[in-house]
Amino acid sequence: MSMQPLLIELGTEELPVKALPGLAQAFFDGVIAALEKRGVAVERGDAKPLYTPRRLAVLLPGVASEQPAQHSEVLGPYLNIALDTDGQPTRALQGFAAKAGVDWTQLEKISDAKGERFVHRTVKPGARTLDLLQDVLDEALAAMPIPKPMRWGDHPYGFARPLHWLVALLGDAVADVTALGIRAGRETRGHRFHHPQPVPVATPQAYVEALRAAFVLVDPDQRRARIVAEVEHAAKAAGGQARIEPDILEQVNCLTEWPVAIRCAFEREFLAVPQEALIQTMETNQKFFPVLDAQGRLTEHFIGIANIASKDPAEIRKGYERVIRPRFADARFFYDEDLKQGLLAMGEGLKTVTYQARLGTLADKVVRVTALAEVIASCVGADVAQARRAAQLCKNDLQSRMVNEFPELQGIAGRYYALAAGEPEAVALAIDEAYRPRFAADDIAASMLGKVLAIAERLDTLAGGFAAGLKPTGNKDPFALRRNALGLARTIIESGLTLDLPDLLARANAGLAAHGLRAEVAELYDFILDRLRSYYAERGVPAAHFNAVAELKPASLYDFDRRLAAIGLFAQLPEAAALAAANKRIGNILKKADGAIPDQIDPARLVEPAEQALADAVAAAEAETMPALQRGDYVQVLTRLAQLRPQVDAFFEAVMVNADDPALRSNRLALLARLASRLDSVAAIECLSA
Repeated sequence: MSMQPLLIELGTEELPVKALPGLAQAFFDGVIAALEKRGVAVERGDAKPLYTPRRLAVLLPGVASEQPAQHSEVLGPYLNIALDTDGQPTRALQGFAAKAGVDWTQLEKISDAKGERFVHRTVKPGARTLDLLQDVLDEALAAMPIPKPMRWGDHPYGFARPLHWLVALLGDAVADVTALGIRAGRETRGHRFHHPQPVPVATPQAYVEALRAAFVLVDPDQRRARIVAEVEHAAKAAGGQARIEPDILEQVNCLTEWPVAIRCAFEREFLAVPQEALIQTMETNQKFFPVLDAQGRLTEHFIGIANIASKDPAEIRKGYERVIRPRFADARFFYDEDLKQGLLAMGEGLKTVTYQARLGTLADKVVRVTALAEVIASCVGADVAQARRAAQLCKNDLQSRMVNEFPELQGIAGRYYALAAGEPEAVALAIDEAYRPRFAADDIAASMLGKVLAIAERLDTLAGGFAAGLKPTGNKDPFALRRNALGLARTIIESGLTLDLPDLLARANAGLAAHGLRAEVAELYDFILDRLRSYYAERGVPAAHFNAVAELKPASLYDFDRRLAAIGLFAQLPEAAALAAANKRIGNILKKADGAIPDQIDPARLVEPAEQALADAVAAAEAETMPALQRGDYVQVLTRLAQLRPQVDAFFEAVMVNADDPALRSNRLALLARLASRLDSVAAIECLSA
């Protein structure tokens, strides 16, 4: 069976930028899945989705020219039904043979658990892949995730954008297929301006280079690399380094077919505006790349990416500079007006802004966050007065013109206005860092004051959200409580702060009393732990390890993290599995015990050598692990407890726990309870037992 390269290209109007990579991947996966469904062998090699704003393409280095032979087996009646007493075919067998289109004597026989039966087997040659491509293409298109298909003309079908051409080649042969009213050929199209003429493609192998010659880089990786190289070269020429955010880079990659960097500049007077506002405008609104100096400060230069190698790049530069100037002028106006008003004056407006109908105004929230910040600062040794001041000012910038225009600058604008108002730098920085982490991959607050404010803010948000009946359901989370819970947990754990979480949640609850609301502390704690489950799963922590620590519900999340790390090391010890299984067995024994189990062990009733040895070993382990347990050295605790395995194994081999003598039975249960208590002092290790 020969293998031939396959090319299918859908030529469209400009596709949605953010959806483009996903559409390309779906089309690629759909074509391969449809081929494999039909038994057509596929050699993928290093094949990947190819795409530009005007096309989606699948290019596979090897596809079988035909299906393998198609074997069919249809089971017929059993012999006791198929043949009469004279060995002649019954009507049942005659009907089966007629349906198969053969004489009954040509049927084969097989045996199964119920006996011998007739079977009809056929072998048909596989269909040509060229003849299967219509169904392959139809299935791949039908499987693409297009929530709002566009319709054009009077056609009954729709797609992400209107289709204008279709290429389908298997080897050097054009497949006789159609898609969305377009018949396939071998002509693609080059760059809209540089090469508007049709581009013939002789074979799939020639596709990428044929388009390159027509000023189209169809490989997204090559296009992306060209953009980065062009941007970095232009930034270096401007005396700085480019800020290349992955999301902006990907969007620019999906907007261009032949990217060319254009170095631009704006008036230096705009640098008086907070650079975050200018960067936000350049990146989000215009998809430009800012140029920074060696200290990471914004310069007056930026890089735009044109989708054309212009003969007059100066005109493109003028256009890019012209379009950005009004946005910068607006930002400067907002900033100047905010400075005239001042951060303190902005805070007065919080009294009239509703935070949430049942939770009062933003001013009410500030009062609650301030109270929590003071408590947390005291717990972690931060400056309480500065924590109070930062909390009192942390929401004021929500009344600024800058944040009204650029919501992403919440906290960032507050930092600038606080510094302008003469507030201490630590206070100003905390106002900004209170919002960190702002997104999943973001860092937590760097300063201690920022950590305090970030924790206080999220505690109030979580308690208030639950108390007001805004718990997340399904994929709905209007108050972003899941994100706040993970941000709270990350800040505590990654900062190494020993804080009593249930106590802090209770204090956050107390702040809601003025509104007649209350959240369940236990429910809030469990909600936060649930967010931590995915946090640790992403770091490769087994669910059993997480469950083992979660069973103990440590008050400190940092302590939770340390216990989890210790369990990970303990699980690697050779004694771990046996001790986990033993502790699980002990737990089952204790659950089934009748009556109360004594708190103390009676040495006089340790009659068997194995139980005396276990009692001595447990007592020694308790004494030796207590200091380590108190200082949180959980690795040492578990390492020492692992040494109990010989005595535990010997006990279960030689001692009958449920002895007939009630006194002996109670004493042995007391011994096991004491052992289980020490084994579970770091985590519920029985969770490690399958």
